[in-house]
Amino acid sequence: MRDDNKIKGLGGWLILVGIGVIVAPIRLLVTYIPIYRPIFENGTWEALTTVGSEAYNPIWGPLIIGEISYNTIMIVASIYLIYLFFSRHYLFPKVYIAVVAASLVFIPLDAWLVTKIFPDEPMFDPETTKEFMRVLISGLIWVPYMLISKRVEATFVEKKPDKKIQPTAESFG
Repeated sequence: MRDDNKIKGLGGWLILVGIGVIVAPIRLLVTYIPIYRPIFENGTWEALTTVGSEAYNPIWGPLIIGEISYNTIMIVASIYLIYLFFSRHYLFPKVYIAVVAASLVFIPLDAWLVTKIFPDEPMFDPETTKEFMRVLISGLIWVPYMLISKRVEATFVEKKPDKKIQPTAESFG
């Protein structure tokens, strides 16, 4: 029988996960505020979403709102991950994996929608490729770690519901 107390805690490789979790919302804010803020301050939004304007495309509005919504959800999820990580909450590995999976779905979906506005542009421009590869490589490393690590299993146990058997109708009759 292994001694979980020796491997329990935010040590080992979890230090790297913790650094990534702390940096994530900061990176998202620093990256996306400078992109989206000017759209609403300099008249770009009106130019892109007003029927009859030169830059109008009916996909622009939903695309920009979708991207802002997704990135806002990712910032909130990243802050929630920080809480789950430091409270050693049992949901941390599952939420972490869900955030990675959501990113792996959203990035190519968003890139595909952009090609509907700019059909001559490649779906994966250098910036999109870089972001997708960052998430993919990170996911290939850390998702298996979340699933098989004994340290993760021993550490993220707080607020875990008891696995006591709940009475069923059959047990009364």
